[in-house]
Amino acid sequence: MGLLEAHKALAGKTAIVVGGAAGFLGRGASLALAQAGVRVICCDNDREGIASIGADAASLPGGVEAHYADVADPASLDEFYDYLDAEIGQADILINMPGGVRRSLFDKTNREDHARDIRLNYGYVVDSCQRALPLLRRSGNGGSIVNFTTIEAHRGAATFAVYAGAKAGTTNFSRALAVELGAEQIRVNCIATDTTLARASNAALAPEDFQRLAELGADALSKAIEFYVPQKRAPEVDDVMNGLLFLVSDLSRAITGTTLHIDGGTIASLGFLDWPYGDSFMPAPLGGTLKKLGDSHD
Repeated sequence: MGLLEAHKALAGKTAIVVGGAAGFLGRGASLALAQAGVRVICCDNDREGIASIGADAASLPGGVEAHYADVADPASLDEFYDYLDAEIGQADILINMPGGVRRSLFDKTNREDHARDIRLNYGYVVDSCQRALPLLRRSGNGGSIVNFTTIEAHRGAATFAVYAGAKAGTTNFSRALAVELGAEQIRVNCIATDTTLARASNAALAPEDFQRLAELGADALSKAIEFYVPQKRAPEVDDVMNGLLFLVSDLSRAITGTTLHIDGGTIASLGFLDWPYGDSFMPAPLGGTLKKLGDSHD
């Protein structure tokens, strides 16, 4: 099966997109699927996004139907799935998108912070998959589950400790579930992003982080990306959506239990940065950068 045939075969399928009405990636997922002819039923806690996404998708082959649900509240997510059980009946695709964290040292956080990080980045995924499974089975054609994780699930992400643990839980949960559901042809995979325009990624930084960047000028963040990302640019929304369409299409029918890293190469580098002032790729700065840093403090 070729690329065009695989995308054409998505038309007429039904997708559930949790967190699919707002944000660059969530909204992008719903619209990309609708463009491919998929009927999308999404939920989100952003009421403005819910109100506007239907109109944005009106000209697309698949269309988007949006509902309110807050994944932080198990009862709210259950209400959404109760609707799906009663009114939709079956589905072919499940996308679990939401997440969230605030950067902080572990000893500056509390149990409420931990509980929220675990719920937003792991707990709701378990609930969503369990509620969606009967819907996927009713299609009779297998199905595809894609859970969004992060590069932080694969490295020691200091100041994101509980978040990183929760995302790692989602990653290994997805791997284990893929094994359980393999014989039913229900595939379970993850997409791990890193530096994107996602709302949750931006919200993770503290106000003082943004202030320091602003003081350095408009191109400070793009310069940081050049040091950090081997491809010298952050992935765009379309890059992530291309990976998503691949994982939900029959092009990946033999792929399950894996994580697709869409990050411009940061999972490959894992700490090897392209330092300036002649230092090039190393985990830590060498003489050129260290001298410049020293000069700036003189």
